[in-house]
Amino acid sequence: MIMKMLKAGGITLLTDNIRKADQDNPQGYYELEKIKNLHREEDKSWIGDAKGKALKVISELLKELPSNSFFKLIFMDRDLEEVIISQNKMLIRRGEPSDPADNRKMMLLFEKHLRKVKNWIRQQSNFEVIFVDYKEVLEDPIGHAERIKDFLQRELDVKRMAGVVDKRLYRSRSRREIQ
Repeated sequence: MIMKMLKAGGITLLTDNIRKADQDNPQGYYELEKIKNLHREEDKSWIGDAKGKALKVISELLKELPSNSFFKLIFMDRDLEEVIISQNKMLIRRGEPSDPADNRKMMLLFEKHLRKVKNWIRQQSNFEVIFVDYKEVLEDPIGHAERIKDFLQRELDVKRMAGVVDKRLYRSRSRREIQ
């Protein structure tokens, strides 16, 4: 959602469209396949191509970004129960095993990982970060588009950014959200 908002606002995305939109993500993935190998690469100079652009990086690979470059990071938080529900649906659609008994264990591992990553980010002098909550963006897209614009200190089309937020894509809700 954030990548789509940034694009609508006028920021160039560093993507390759290799991973196509599908049932799990009908609006597309906005990814650069090369980023998935960041932990294996010695030469990361190509990341300089991202200067002034948006590049999607999963939390596990943030520590692989070059320490001699500065990054403005928009960190999307989402209810971990919803993340697991979404992942399980994706596994089932792909015909892969999904064991609901593992859900609590996975959630605890994700929580631990995210605490560790967020603490690490806060200690990095080459990162400036804003944390954005998925559900809050759905509830107030204009407010969050303004917040992102202020954080990036760029002229962005806030109305267009907010206009691409699609509540219909909020399909994997936690039990707390449904009640």
